Amino acid sequence: MAYLKHALAAALVLLGADTVRSEEIFHSQKHDFSVRSLVSDLDHPWGMAFVSKDEMLITERRGVLSRIRKGQQHPEIIQGLPQIATVGQGGLMDIALHPAFARNQLIYFSFAGGASNGHGTEVARGRLEGNRLDNVEVIFRATPKSGGGRHFGSRLLFDADGFLYITLGDRGKRPQAQALTTHPGSIIRLRDDGSVPDDNPFVGRSDALPEIYTFGNRNVQGIAIQPGTLRIWAHEHGPQGGDEVNIIVGGTNYGWPVITYGRNYVVGTAIGEGTHKAGMAQPVLQWTPSIAPSGMAFYEGSAFPAWQGNLFVGSLKFELLVRLEVEDDRIVAEERLLSGKFGRIRDVRPGPDGLLYLLTDEPDGQLLRLEPAD
Repeated sequence: MAYLKHALAAALVLLGADTVRSEEIFHSQKHDFSVRSLVSDLDHPWGMAFVSKDEMLITERRGVLSRIRKGQQHPEIIQGLPQIATVGQGGLMDIALHPAFARNQLIYFSFAGGASNGHGTEVARGRLEGNRLDNVEVIFRATPKSGGGRHFGSRLLFDADGFLYITLGDRGKRPQAQALTTHPGSIIRLRDDGSVPDDNPFVGRSDALPEIYTFGNRNVQGIAIQPGTLRIWAHEHGPQGGDEVNIIVGGTNYGWPVITYGRNYVVGTAIGEGTHKAGMAQPVLQWTPSIAPSGMAFYEGSAFPAWQGNLFVGSLKFELLVRLEVEDDRIVAEERLLSGKFGRIRDVRPGPDGLLYLLTDEPDGQLLRLEPAD
């Protein structure tokens, strides 16, 4: 315990003295904790990545990539981004570091791209040089482009073998999620340079795009690797109910819009053929009513030992943080934290200091950190 307090104190010094810690102590079933606001005035922040123990990058949906150092927003934003469309739910979205970032300084980010023919999710990478991204190249473009501002996804994840997963939404056009000839409504798997792995499930088929890894996905905004097992978990938005948590297996059809636990908005009528169908996967967990999940991370740190192995999910709709207890491939318990306290939770990430970080999706969004109660 003495070591933990010393490490936490050192982290607070690194992050500066002007951060604001809430007076309230929050009680969970496993730990008591407080919440510290590290940065505010972020315009709908979307994703974050730690480049060192005291420095991070945060995306804002409006197309701004900010450097956060020692708990304060750096006076200069990162330059060199490509043209980014801010349309509905789309804009600058997730960010991920190359597995060998310490050596190559490569940053990956997803965004809404396109022009007069419509928009879609794209992924680019660039080399971080000071406050600039150099040699920026787009390595993936979801097609077809379409109008409207719904369901871009998008999270980025590198797995233990260095493959890049890109989560997409169906762009509000439901049939695309069952079409292997279009990208929307799927999860994409690529090498780090954007090329297609030889063992992707649909490689060699004339009726499928080879970069597709899974399909039947409505709008995936959370993905994470389970410690120990290295399974990939993801969640996706349902319509009126039917948010899902799934274990991701290549070649799997997750059912949307043929099967779902959700219902049509406003009128509440049934969608598709029901909740089950042969050849389509069932979720590990489904939420009805919908919580509108976004952001997802397994916790492995030492600051909250009783949370190790737990899966944390942000909720936009109910403005809360969900803690899920996981045993192997099952979710055995759920706890809801911070309900209505800080706004819509867009992203959840463990930090290199063993603490848990959140982004709130607000016009005056915040970077928050959960800390053990004294």
